[in-house]
Amino acid sequence: MDLSSLDVLYADNHLLVVNKPAGLVTQGAVPGTDSLHTQAAAFLKELGGKSGKAYVGIVSRLDVGTSGAIVLARTSKAAARLTEQYRAGTVQKTYWAVVAGHFPGSITELSGHMTSVPDGYAMRMCVANTPHAQTCHLLISNVISDREVSLLVVEPRTGRKHQIRVQLADRGFPILGDRRYGSDRPWPRGIALHARAITIAHPTRGDRMQFIAPPPRNWFRACRSYPAIQQFLEQP
Repeated sequence: MDLSSLDVLYADNHLLVVNKPAGLVTQGAVPGTDSLHTQAAAFLKELGGKSGKAYVGIVSRLDVGTSGAIVLARTSKAAARLTEQYRAGTVQKTYWAVVAGHFPGSITELSGHMTSVPDGYAMRMCVANTPHAQTCHLLISNVISDREVSLLVVEPRTGRKHQIRVQLADRGFPILGDRRYGSDRPWPRGIALHARAITIAHPTRGDRMQFIAPPPRNWFRACRSYPAIQQFLEQP
């Protein structure tokens, strides 16, 4: 494997932080399927020059169509400590989402309840007393609207499957390219949802660390018709 093919944001003996491309599954359901897990394992094996398998711990996932920052563990101890951070809700994540419509700047949070649909591959909003309902909560800031689309900065406060996609679509603002949740607008690759930043405590040292992932280049091409959004994307 070409070491330069994986977009590595940070690496040490305990962590590997990667900017995942859209279209790549985090971990393949079928052995031998290409995934971020297999690519990271190949990267670490070549980096260390070892003949055996490299350990890669998956402590969270990004949807296949979502790009951005994801933290992987290089040891079982790091995996256990990172998993505990996710359970405790101390991991902070920020996403960028490009949605259809002029999103009202007055909406600064979305909350409700979600449950899975019968096939298990999607989620839907529901009332609180629905069986297996889970709470979901998002904070929204820096709304930038340009004609018929808006870019949102989203901070999830819960860790529910598809929670950003479902809640925005439920309000009538589907993420571009997200056909599963009602979008009829194309997007170059995957969907217009990017994990911009993630903040964790280092699993051995304990210091807080933030990792920022640049958006994919196709975002800039896709937003050429929206100067205000393009300008936002070009910020450092």
